Amino acid sequence: MNLLVCVKQVPDTTEIKIDPETHRLIRKGVPSILNPFDAYALEMAARIKDAHSDAKIIVLSMGPDQAKNALRECLAIGADNAYLLSDRAFGGSDTLATSYILSEGIKKVAELEGGFDVVFCGKQAIDGDTAQVGPEIAEHMDLPQITYGLEAEYKEDGLCVTRETDEGKEILEAETPCLVTVTKPDFEPRFPTIKGKLAARKKEIVTLTSEDLSTIDLMQAGLKGSPTKVKSTFTPEIKAGGLMIEAETSEEAAEKLANMLESKNII
Repeated sequence: MNLLVCVKQVPDTTEIKIDPETHRLIRKGVPSILNPFDAYALEMAARIKDAHSDAKIIVLSMGPDQAKNALRECLAIGADNAYLLSDRAFGGSDTLATSYILSEGIKKVAELEGGFDVVFCGKQAIDGDTAQVGPEIAEHMDLPQITYGLEAEYKEDGLCVTRETDEGKEILEAETPCLVTVTKPDFEPRFPTIKGKLAARKKEIVTLTSEDLSTIDLMQAGLKGSPTKVKSTFTPEIKAGGLMIEAETSEEAAEKLANMLESKNII
């Protein structure tokens, strides 16, 4: 059983800065971390691996060479193999182009690893918060998908997933191969052990470029393949606190508010 987890290295949100000219994130000099929702996805895969001795976890990321740090962290936690999609032609990709490149990367990794049963993704990356890449990968690859996963159990006839909804939880089953996006569950991701860190240092992380992806169309990658354009970005202006209306009852408070708005010709 092969479980593939897509992960992303993201800037620490407490240190994020925006380039006022390009409107892109300034990554240089900013500490990077493994995207938290991807850590939950890895933990979900690891729990399946705990229950099935034949399971193998493969992690895949797209980014510059420094993204290997996030992949090595995944290897230390319990992943078996790691691949990095890295090419200048991939730079500037929006979610649509990114999901396309990742889908092509997954096809290549499937060739090298002998296929896959489940693709796990974090529900979103904290640097973009779009929650689009996972579902778009499923569309590119024509895979059944379950979003907002909380728990997953692998069975002979497919994958059983408990997912979060606005009303509570629901349980769905999907035939494999399938894709699952993972939100924050009740459990926390496991930490790498010292033994795991030492073993991860020795493992090779395979870098794949556009030349390794035989079916990729570079017109769908990078800036050329990105229909999303950022027109402007800004930091919201911090405003002073509101006015507190004191009253004995809600009706009295509503009357005071109405009188105040009327006196200012707002209503």
